[in-house]
Amino acid sequence: MAHRSCLQQAERCDDTRADADTTKDVIIDSMAKSTIYSALVLRDGFYQILMRESDIPLTAVSTPSGMLWEWLVMPQGLKDTPATFNRCATHLLRSVRDFVPSYFDDVFVHSRAVNGKTDVKVHKEHLRKLLGLMRKHKIYASLKKCIFGASEIPILGCLVGKNGGRPDPEKVRVISEWSTLSNVKKLRQFLGLATYLCKYVENYARFARCRSF
Repeated sequence: MAHRSCLQQAERCDDTRADADTTKDVIIDSMAKSTIYSALVLRDGFYQILMRESDIPLTAVSTPSGMLWEWLVMPQGLKDTPATFNRCATHLLRSVRDFVPSYFDDVFVHSRAVNGKTDVKVHKEHLRKLLGLMRKHKIYASLKKCIFGASEIPILGCLVGKNGGRPDPEKVRVISEWSTLSNVKKLRQFLGLATYLCKYVENYARFARCRSF
């Protein structure tokens, strides 16, 4: 079993300015016209970003041994660390962003046939460019979580292929097999889960509103 350290600093988070993220729909829509896909998951994402030297003392934490430890890399538990990592990955991959969108530690590659080249050949070229950048910037991926050369890949809670995005069948199954709603709490839980399907269901907002009161 793997263990992961996490920093809890509520006061430090309160002093941190909120950051913005890329919207998921923009990424999914940008991949819709491609025909071949790969997906990579970056390994230990936060730990690949060094802390600014002047900020290292702010991460100090006492331990049961009586020693004071400071983080040299970006820890988990601080406000906006996900957004910081997301922005860093987007910046490092900016030269290939036309075919390599990223969302936090998920990196996607999408390609289609162009200029007489097959989609497979173009995809290999795209992968070489991406892997070259990852090697240059020392960005590492978890090989066992990667998918290469697929006609459809799971992305941000749905499946994306040449026909666009569609809901994950497993998530649809969970929603369709949900038990009878017997109280307001269960209704809210169901609506929170079912919101996942809002972009795929016509007049979903009207349906949900009628059941929210």
